[in-house]
Amino acid sequence: MLRLTELALFLAPFAAYLLWRAAAGRHAAALSRPGLAALLLVLALLGAGLAWFGLGRRLAPGDYVPARWEKGRIVPGHSAPP
Repeated sequence: MLRLTELALFLAPFAAYLLWRAAAGRHAAALSRPGLAALLLVLALLGAGLAWFGLGRRLAPGDYVPARWEKGRIVPGHSAPP
């Protein structure tokens, strides 16, 4: 049952797109120059944000020590020197 749910969630955007195309007719995919420029700007900002987040959240080189329960508190995971 879980696999069917995952498959349905994966296919939902494609089905929504096909329904939108059928409802909008022939001119649904027409995109103006300002619309295309805005789309490219948003994609560039998304890529820059993902790169910034990925570089800022990486661990230092070394062995990963997973989170653990210690004296009634959770000690977060971290990297330790090799």
